[in-house]
Amino acid sequence: MAEQRYAFGQFHLDPASGELKRDGEKVALGQRGTALLKTLLEADGQPIGKDALIEAAWPGTIVEEGNLSVQVASLRKVLGLRPDGQDWIVTVPRLGYRLVKPTIATPGDMHAVIPTLAVLPFDNLSGDPEQAYFTDGIVDDIITALSRFKSFAVVARNSSFAYRGHDANVLQSVASDLGVRYVLEGSLRKSGDRLRISAQLVDTAGNVSLWARKFDGDLSDVFEFQDRITEAVAIVIEPELHKAELERLRRERPSGSMEAYDIYLQALAKILTETAQQNAEAHELLERALALEPANPNILALASYVLEHRKTVGWPPFGPDDNARCFDLARRGLEHADGDTTVMAICGMSLIQVASEYDWGMAVLQAAVDANPNNIAVAARAGVGHLLCGDLDRAVKYLTKAHSLSPRDPYAHITLCGLADVELVRGNFEQSIEWAMRALALNPNFDPTLWMLIAANTHLGRPQEAKGYLEHLQRISPGITIASIEVAQNSKAGDRLLILLEGLRQAGLPES
Repeated sequence: MAEQRYAFGQFHLDPASGELKRDGEKVALGQRGTALLKTLLEADGQPIGKDALIEAAWPGTIVEEGNLSVQVASLRKVLGLRPDGQDWIVTVPRLGYRLVKPTIATPGDMHAVIPTLAVLPFDNLSGDPEQAYFTDGIVDDIITALSRFKSFAVVARNSSFAYRGHDANVLQSVASDLGVRYVLEGSLRKSGDRLRISAQLVDTAGNVSLWARKFDGDLSDVFEFQDRITEAVAIVIEPELHKAELERLRRERPSGSMEAYDIYLQALAKILTETAQQNAEAHELLERALALEPANPNILALASYVLEHRKTVGWPPFGPDDNARCFDLARRGLEHADGDTTVMAICGMSLIQVASEYDWGMAVLQAAVDANPNNIAVAARAGVGHLLCGDLDRAVKYLTKAHSLSPRDPYAHITLCGLADVELVRGNFEQSIEWAMRALALNPNFDPTLWMLIAANTHLGRPQEAKGYLEHLQRISPGITIASIEVAQNSKAGDRLLILLEGLRQAGLPES
């Protein structure tokens, strides 16, 4: 097995030999400089205290701190500047030093380019020093909750908390020193027995606020208040980062880039249009990616989702082996998921909807919920899973949680359509229409939303309304039939599909 090499910028370091190369050319480093660089690299972006660095470079020797400063200065000179014009080695106030964004050099490694977030200590505006402990507890909980996600990286508490009390330019300092693009900051204000927590997510590149929210609570139940804030912040951050990264891709990234993360974002953008053509383009892009990175769990999961979605919506298949291919991708995605709950949830749905592995799929979804209950992708799919295979009350619980805490999630139309489906099954046709109309407002191209509107209006004796939505459906999906929908929808609770099919049939959708 080949030795791992650390990569940062144009540099590669072999930890076993201590050899550093710049663009393939060997760089001369002294023994102590090499020891310091190895220690900083092995910290994986976390700060290292001065005592630890001295011990690494001068093991078993007592030396003055000034010697370390000289060695760090020499190492900085050898490495030069990062592409953004800043030093590779930065000083973290009151802690020591860190090397910005070292990554293991594996081809196309998605984690070399995923977004990074720092959560700063919230400002205590209440004038009560005791409240600082409360705000620090909230931030600790938020960092812990966010660390469960694998689609972005979170800077450790001891790094971000070094910036407590800095001036108004702290965001740029944090972005430069910690190598992050996104920062979550906030404040606490106490008035009588009431507390107000404000939080905002900032893109440091343009000092742009991406999301902001205020939370009001009562001091009589601070723990419930703390849990509510943690959940609300954690569950909304991932979709906001996804949206910001999609926008950045459109502005900054070349369309032909084959980096794993670029592929993921490009394919995701196409999938979200909810058209058969864009779905096919996403499939082609992901097939190219899999030829390069056959074990990338994110690419495997998204490729599985393209095939699963194509089947469940009823679009023409790519070939006779689509279902077998979808199942294989999902199985491989789970093999390589390494605890990534989004990957688990996507693959779990493929097991249910395509492979009819109902019990296995539901077990995967439950494991994902247990591992990260604040992941919207997980909550939404757990809801759909229960709609197809489980308990309708639990379906509503998960779907409502996914939507209420992040109504701007890119998949919100699917969540809303799921709620419409639950109400249709229960015979609550007015409520079904209400949810479906909200889904339609977010994305008019999602076929199942129109299924709900056609069926619910038919059951309410509104043939004209049903006819209008049927015409819309046939415009965007020519050739759709009762038979194609029945084949497309796979459910352990098959009787739940009957009320939908009967409504579509009465509205005039052809049988075959």
